[in-house]
Amino acid sequence: MKKIVLTTLQYVIFFGLGGLLIWWQYGKLSPSDKTEIFASFAEIEDKLWLLIPVLLVGFLSHLFRALRWKLLLQPLKLNPTTTNITFAVLIGYLVNLLVPRMGEVARCSVLAKYENEPVDKIVGTIVAERSFDMVCLILVTVLAFVLQMDIASEYVNEQMAKFSITGTTLAIVFGGIALFIALLIFIFRKNRKSKIGQFITNIGYGILSIKFMQKKGQFLLYTALIWFCYLALVFIGFKAIDATEHLGWMPALSVLVFGSLGMIVTPGGIGAYPPAVQLVLVKLYAVKSSYALAFGWVSWMAQTSIVLVLGLLSVLLLPIYNVKRHGQNKLDHQQDNE
Repeated sequence: MKKIVLTTLQYVIFFGLGGLLIWWQYGKLSPSDKTEIFASFAEIEDKLWLLIPVLLVGFLSHLFRALRWKLLLQPLKLNPTTTNITFAVLIGYLVNLLVPRMGEVARCSVLAKYENEPVDKIVGTIVAERSFDMVCLILVTVLAFVLQMDIASEYVNEQMAKFSITGTTLAIVFGGIALFIALLIFIFRKNRKSKIGQFITNIGYGILSIKFMQKKGQFLLYTALIWFCYLALVFIGFKAIDATEHLGWMPALSVLVFGSLGMIVTPGGIGAYPPAVQLVLVKLYAVKSSYALAFGWVSWMAQTSIVLVLGLLSVLLLPIYNVKRHGQNKLDHQQDNE
């Protein structure tokens, strides 16, 4: 009962935050702003053909992520089919929209079920993948700043001046991290031979899968392709609204960075992604506030629609694919025995 209450409370907090942000944003809009935003939405009707490249690029980003994940599983002697691992990735993103932070658990469970593999090792590879993604986000952020230092430095300096981080604060943060790691090591050593210890060991193997991976070049290539697809989605989205149609790849890179941060704040970026995108378009590229917010919502709805469509298709097709797959394997086995 306690677990149900805590889980429900988590959902209420996450989605409540998203709803609060939407209400707050809408309340700040003037009547003319609202008119311009809805006019921007109407422009999309004349450019519905953009849905084709958006859906294609969105699918490719998930496919490359699945292929990269497959490379992480190979050092652990886990060899799922590309189809199953792609379905698992798409279902994971779908679950993240509905249940905050549960998408990773869902895709591990789906893959373990249909490939008959141990879930604990798979979880470890997710930890490794997400850690690598965080490093990539930091690198992309630095790249965006360096490539556009002339327009970004003034704004960054202005914002940094509003905050002061003391040495004591940093010491507390790093001390807390060190204490948490020490606690994990202590628990592991005390329970090394138990089921908990074995579970932690398998997760550790998964995390270290990057170190033992043979195709590191291919892993980096898939990573670059994933981020390029994300960038391309923003660039294509610019063409959907007249006010952003003139923007190119560099503004798309800045939007990608700020939008990614918005995605972290709330489930699927609901309520947080549009204002994050609005901020960078207004402050760095002088796009009118109402049009910038409209683009933020258009971009968010496009990405969310991709997840919904492909995720629901995966839920439907996954069992069908595996029934046919196992049926064919059984038939092949019978023929070999004959």
